[in-house]
Amino acid sequence: MGFFESIILGLVQGLTEFLPVSSSGHLQIAKALLGVEIPDNLTFDVTLHVATVLSTICILHKEVFSLVKGVCKFQYNAETQYALKILLSMIPVGIVGFVFDDELNQMLASPAILVIVGAMLLFTAALLTFATYAKPRPKETISYGNAFIIGLSQAVASLPGLSRSGTTIATGLLLGNKKESVAQFSFLMVIIPILGKAFLDIISGDMAGSISGPDGIGVGSLIAGFVAAFVSGAFACRFMIEIVKRSKLVWFAVYCAVVGSISIISYFI
Repeated sequence: MGFFESIILGLVQGLTEFLPVSSSGHLQIAKALLGVEIPDNLTFDVTLHVATVLSTICILHKEVFSLVKGVCKFQYNAETQYALKILLSMIPVGIVGFVFDDELNQMLASPAILVIVGAMLLFTAALLTFATYAKPRPKETISYGNAFIIGLSQAVASLPGLSRSGTTIATGLLLGNKKESVAQFSFLMVIIPILGKAFLDIISGDMAGSISGPDGIGVGSLIAGFVAAFVSGAFACRFMIEIVKRSKLVWFAVYCAVVGSISIISYFI
């Protein structure tokens, strides 16, 4: 994989990360269109996700700083409660990451990856549509129980093509939470799992092997993809969060349905 392909994939990751359309699904579709084969898909994908997570921290630095500042007071205040809810939401995806890491990597390398992505995009479309028209009584704050359920949905969204933000936001809305609250929670809850996965890859040597091995990605290409994902992610985060908050999810559902159908059809023709 060269610089050009890495940059394109980074741009795709960054621009789609904050929309409920599955950045991981678009990443696999882009790889297929570019004819790119990566020995360790999961390491490369996690690297791009780290870039967009860091862009999230940069754009939402006030919210992150306020949260950290409140926690550091060592009081059971609103910030501490919010942080505990985020930690609670991380448990399911942490378990999935430890138990099914190899299976997820094998799935990403599957010859039928476009079918898997297409099917999950169609499922995302159905979930977003259902969440759009469901009318539960709105809640002011996300409860601990809701945080864990949203965390479960994030774990399920480890499947390529199933939008993480779409799944978590839709789940939060179906539980009766306000779109503004659940959108911010969705973007913040992924920070530690992604950074944690990258840290584990580094200390275990998996990332080094993926870069420097005989069939490695190449440090130059990895850096190029990282920078592209960070820059495009920062741009997308600044503008797309408001779009997600104000737009009707049904339009994203239509988009996912169209792309998912095309992805499945393209595999058979």
